[in-house]
Amino acid sequence: MATPHNRANVGEIAETVLMPGDPVRAKVIADAFLEDVNIYNGVRGIYAYTGTYHGKRLTVMASGMGMPSIGIYSYELFKMYGVEEIIRIGSAGAYVPELQLYDVVLAECSWSQSTFAKVQSGYTSDIAYPDTELNMRLLQTARRIGIPLRTVKVHSSDVFYCEKNVESYQEIHKKTGCQCVEMESFALFHNAKVLGKKAACLLTISDSFTSGKETTPQEREQAFTNMMKIALEAV
Repeated sequence: MATPHNRANVGEIAETVLMPGDPVRAKVIADAFLEDVNIYNGVRGIYAYTGTYHGKRLTVMASGMGMPSIGIYSYELFKMYGVEEIIRIGSAGAYVPELQLYDVVLAECSWSQSTFAKVQSGYTSDIAYPDTELNMRLLQTARRIGIPLRTVKVHSSDVFYCEKNVESYQEIHKKTGCQCVEMESFALFHNAKVLGKKAACLLTISDSFTSGKETTPQEREQAFTNMMKIALEAV
């Protein structure tokens, strides 16, 4: 049965979903890595590609930007489509100099100022957690295939552009210990917890607050292959 945001039928979405934010990145992954691919959704340009990777059936589907967007898509996938695990594969900005462009990190938890979880279910903590078993599987996979992967505390922000009168990234890092920032993991982890499912978040450092270095939009679409390989091999 379709939803207002997904025209796929039940059974056309695999139990495992890789979820980049960018619809173009979803297409890149499907074209480069999946076999026997079918497109099952195109509502609002959010395409869902279901195929196989080394015989394993999986779906790659974008989340869009921000917690409200991934909150809708992940909730529907978990609740209406029988998805058991979602691995977010996204980009992040580094708060610390130890994280360099293209480093791959795994969220050990997500801190946020967002009210998403409070509004959604009454959950009042400012920290949400991924699935422990899924995180362990991703770490073990990264070691097995020889790709460096470190765990970090992630700042999951509602806002991309902030005014100068609010807390700086240095203050947030000092107060919370967050080492990088993105905009979706807190909502994804919360939905998975509420619905008894599994979620994890792999991130590639796309820019650095400390050095000012950043990747181009094309590089973000095309060049985050280490993160993709970890996620694909883990599933």
